[in-house]
Amino acid sequence: MKKKNFLLLVVAIIFSGVAFGQQTVPSTMIKDLKGKSVDIASFMGQGQPTILTFWANWCAPCKKELDNMADLYPDWQEEFGVQVVAVTIDATQDISKARSLAASKAWDYIILSDPNQSLMRTLNFQTIPQTFLINKKGEVVYAHSGYLDGDEYELEEELKKLNE
Repeated sequence: MKKKNFLLLVVAIIFSGVAFGQQTVPSTMIKDLKGKSVDIASFMGQGQPTILTFWANWCAPCKKELDNMADLYPDWQEEFGVQVVAVTIDATQDISKARSLAASKAWDYIILSDPNQSLMRTLNFQTIPQTFLINKKGEVVYAHSGYLDGDEYELEEELKKLNE
């Protein structure tokens, strides 16, 4: 009986990995920092990997993550052809703060806004920073919540796996 349970567990783990790899970022309308509506799905699966990260201007770990990724981003673009889409969850009245912060930091990312947190709810997470790695086909292949110094190197290792 134990052998049968073990086999069922192994099969469940294998299929959960397959199912996770098939998760995609659903079509959801959010805004750019000028207030224009955009479909987040239009940025995914365009033949290049995408790092989708969620942040807010009041979130110190978020800003630290985006700053540390900015140092590596030019190399990541060259080596992996990756794009970063950074989505602020700041409320509508705070978008100007997010816009100013992104400009002052000179983050070379696509910066979008989810002030109603509709995309956040759709992707079913509650804390930021939240980072997803999406492969060239538009499938979520990695997700990470929170940020500690050095997490960007774990993300880099995941990017390398996409090129294997």
